[in-house]
Amino acid sequence: MRGKVLSYVDLEGAGLISGDDGARYPFVRGALQNGVRVVSAGTEVDFQIEDGKAVSVYVVSGPIGEKNRIAAALLAAFLGHWGVHKFYLGKTNAGIIMLLLGTVGWILVLPAVINWVIAICEFIIYLTKSDLEFYQEYVVGDRSWL
Repeated sequence: MRGKVLSYVDLEGAGLISGDDGARYPFVRGALQNGVRVVSAGTEVDFQIEDGKAVSVYVVSGPIGEKNRIAAALLAAFLGHWGVHKFYLGKTNAGIIMLLLGTVGWILVLPAVINWVIAICEFIIYLTKSDLEFYQEYVVGDRSWL
């Protein structure tokens, strides 16, 4: 059956799906398939029903998160030297480090060059990941670097 995720709490590992039949079905993290660890409200899913619960939940499409990987990649490419993409992703400490190295680092040259290399590598990484992988690693997983 098809449906939409109404809510999901990562700390509890549980959520609620509204099925196309109008009924609501609870599900747990273990029901998520294809390596998906978390979903957000509004995500379209395909699932089976057992004992009034959603099992074998597959993500079909939908909003994965607030942060767009393409926007993050473009910020990394054009303003990554100053860590703007880190601030966009909410990684304030990493952003401050890159901002300092990007501004003051030119005195020593090497820190500024390292900043550019990191920014370009992250640009490529963001573009090569799927939206779901990006969301899981950089938003949910709280990954700050590469």
